[in-house]
Amino acid sequence: MITKNINKLPKSIVEVTITVPWADMAQSWDATLQRLAAEVELPGFRKGAAPLPMVEQNLGTKLQDEVLKTAMPNFLIEALKGTDIVPIDYPKYDLLVFTKGQELQFKATITNRPQVSIGQYKGIKVTRPTPKSVTDEEVQKVIDDLYKRWRSRPGNIQPASAGQQASASGTGPSGSISFNGGKAAANGQVEGPDDTFAKAMGATTLADLKAKVRKDLEANVSYNNELDYEEAILQEVEKITTVELPEILIQDELNRMLVSLQRRVADMGLLLEDYLKSQGKTLEQLKNEWRVQAEKNVRMELGLAQIAQMENVAISDAELQAEIDKIQDAKVKQQFEAQEPRLHLRHALRQTRTLDLLKKLVASS
Repeated sequence: MITKNINKLPKSIVEVTITVPWADMAQSWDATLQRLAAEVELPGFRKGAAPLPMVEQNLGTKLQDEVLKTAMPNFLIEALKGTDIVPIDYPKYDLLVFTKGQELQFKATITNRPQVSIGQYKGIKVTRPTPKSVTDEEVQKVIDDLYKRWRSRPGNIQPASAGQQASASGTGPSGSISFNGGKAAANGQVEGPDDTFAKAMGATTLADLKAKVRKDLEANVSYNNELDYEEAILQEVEKITTVELPEILIQDELNRMLVSLQRRVADMGLLLEDYLKSQGKTLEQLKNEWRVQAEKNVRMELGLAQIAQMENVAISDAELQAEIDKIQDAKVKQQFEAQEPRLHLRHALRQTRTLDLLKKLVASS
């Protein structure tokens, strides 16, 4: 039977020291060894067929590392049952004592969910934005951009330079020559998008392609409108949420914002260092500028979680598993065999469901 010692520190920090007898650890050790053995190939044996003692010797310290990777989070979850401690971030683990055949002792440092006070969330009033209409000009711009990219591909329509002899795949209407199904004017000027181009894009006619583009643009407008609506609701939640913010959550949010910026900068073909230099800022200055927004984001997240608790919003095991089953990548799906990723996914699903509840409350108010 595991034992625990809980030490509550300022700013929602909790240290939990846990001792696990070998009798409880043995199952984790054996299960991990069996899992790793299936992938090990030793001389003279087929992959996964080597005797377990040989595999264990071959794995060395890797086996213990893999055991602890799943055992410590699982035993922490067990230790926290029946307490008022709700981790809101990945715990920090410190191994104190462990040898095969002996007890495991480790310390987990947790950021506990802080006390949150929230105002009258059922009285939130937000006006849903009216979707703007998609114009003919916007549709045509997409068509023109698609056509320009399509035309530049080898084998598709290319403008004929002056005096250049063009190889025709067939003769088109009077005054034009058909190039690989497209049309070029006799004077070398390429005509605009036509049905042939539309078919290359997966439509039946140019009119059909325009209809598809319009539908996609309208769906995009509707999607962005919904995001704006949800953001407006969350901003109202943030305004009525009172909480002492743990510093680790603020730093986590700043790091998340930084990763997002790095991706956008990379899409522009730049390094973050080059971007910061162009802005005349250091990384520390950038984070200082972001801090107020990061605090708002964290407050919003905690406020939403508090509403979820007050409204008894829950995600069942079956619903959680159904979401995991949607994952196509086998390696990614395997990560959810551990408890921590499952907890975080359950939390994300709960937050989404709570936002859906708020949208209904706002609509009826």
